[in-house]
Amino acid sequence: MEGSITTPHDVERIHEIRRQSRTPVTIGACATSGGIQALRNFADVKEFVSIVYASPEYVSTLDRSTPIAAHVFVDYELRGCPIDERQLLEVLTGFLAGRRPSTPAHAVCLECKLRGTVCIMVAHGTPCLGPITHAGCGALCPAYDRGCDACFGPKETPNVGALASRITGHGARRDDVLRALRGFNAGAESFRAASETLERDDPERGGR
Repeated sequence: MEGSITTPHDVERIHEIRRQSRTPVTIGACATSGGIQALRNFADVKEFVSIVYASPEYVSTLDRSTPIAAHVFVDYELRGCPIDERQLLEVLTGFLAGRRPSTPAHAVCLECKLRGTVCIMVAHGTPCLGPITHAGCGALCPAYDRGCDACFGPKETPNVGALASRITGHGARRDDVLRALRGFNAGAESFRAASETLERDDPERGGR
């Protein structure tokens, strides 16, 4: 299943799909964490609709963009924007063989170690979300001296607040960290909570 839940029709449809499916699998950042459209969760959707559409009364949309798992039970999630083809093949072959698919639950940092990539945050002070991001991309961005953008969403039990504090403590701007957390996986609960804390506590925004 692809796409986030953004309209009343989406809610009805996903329940119908769940009733007809033996093993629902969500595919991609939109389906697993609300997608980039989850940025609406931090603003007034009615105001957006009134500005963008000439006839907003014909637009039927929810105030929030949510992952499919927020509405129905999901058997498996394939994360990423885009997803990793190797994980897709593992899920398909696993289910066809009658076994539980095995995809990594560790952080991108382990992928950096496996490919011999020096930690860009330690070596160069480059802001990187690798320590809190679900593996699957092969640590592509750090291999090219770029910080991880968390395309695969949060790993299991991420300490997002601690990493955000460390990054900002090393000179990164709060707004940059905020934008990083509000990317493809803005609707993921751990990213949402940490970004709201950053926004609330930002002195430039009138926070503590």
